[in-house]
Amino acid sequence: MSDVIERIGVGRAWAATVALLTLVFGLGSILFTREVYANFVWHYFWGPVYADAKGWSCAAWANGEQIQPQSCSNVPAGMGPVAEPGYTVVSEIGYAVILLVMLVGVALLLKQLRIERYRAMFYGLFPFMFFGGALRVVEDVNNRAADVRADEIASGVAPAEATGVLIDYPLNAFLISPIIYFTVFFVALGALVVAVYLSRNVIDRTYEYPLFAIASVILAVTLAYLGWASLTKEFVSFYPQVLVVVLVGATLCAGGVWYLIETVKPEVNLGTGTMGLVILWAHAVDGVANVVGLDWMTFLTGQPNLTGKHPVNRFIVDVSGGVLPAYLDAFPFLIVKLVAATFVIWVFDEVVFEDSPRFTVMLLVAIVAVGLGPGTRDMLRAALYV
Repeated sequence: MSDVIERIGVGRAWAATVALLTLVFGLGSILFTREVYANFVWHYFWGPVYADAKGWSCAAWANGEQIQPQSCSNVPAGMGPVAEPGYTVVSEIGYAVILLVMLVGVALLLKQLRIERYRAMFYGLFPFMFFGGALRVVEDVNNRAADVRADEIASGVAPAEATGVLIDYPLNAFLISPIIYFTVFFVALGALVVAVYLSRNVIDRTYEYPLFAIASVILAVTLAYLGWASLTKEFVSFYPQVLVVVLVGATLCAGGVWYLIETVKPEVNLGTGTMGLVILWAHAVDGVANVVGLDWMTFLTGQPNLTGKHPVNRFIVDVSGGVLPAYLDAFPFLIVKLVAATFVIWVFDEVVFEDSPRFTVMLLVAIVAVGLGPGTRDMLRAALYV
């Protein structure tokens, strides 16, 4: 296989792989709609997104139509499959594979752009990792507005002016996980290309500076919208104590683990350097945000606790429930995140960086994003209580 790839070129091999996958699932969905599209593509991937975008608790495939049944456990005979908002194990594996394919494509693009300051790119892209989570909360606010609109319809009040729903289906699908990862990916990719152009033709700075600036502006606009919503919409709250507890708690957790690594076994972090601290902090934010959102909301805000959105944290909370005190049900998830982040730091040693620095940094960007993106979403969702 390596001889074949070397002969035709990595870029062409990647393009051929993408084309083949597209052909298999595209043609299969046309020729075998029920077996390939409905039972696999729709059931595990598009159906959950559609249900979430519509604000449904369940969606069902009914001979080519997508309908809302009373519940996923009460579907008429001959109808199905069904899908609920959120992830499944199959979909998460599928998205992981898609992510790897996209990272290879980006690595090839970076080679074409002749970008060599890979570690600088890691920090230049950092605001985008917050942006993804913040953008997802825009949809959470939108969903809450839709709920209010439905209540006002029932009471006879004109909905649009009262609730300010900004985005409806199908555009809101671009803000729903996992489609939002692709949305943020292409926004970040466009910003990278613009930053490279600016650094070579307009400003006397290396590309990571305009990249960080562009990302920061996009993030600031998104946060400004959320701030405006918290000030003007009655259904959006703001609990600053949630932000303080999550950010301070994550910093203490990441700093403590980092100190142990540097004190007890500093060779673990020889490859990643300060990027290792960023990785730890990103996943600590995700872990602490889950503890706060799932266990501490009643204490911090007087509101009921939120519910988990991912299979992994739901599974961990379900297992620990009844074993630990109620205010620590999600604490094992934080431990898992810190252990996993430490393992990543240990795996990405100096040898890995020397062998493939471009692809290695891209992987680390993705690893931070899958921690800080959901963590930011959970933190802001809890702070705004949407």
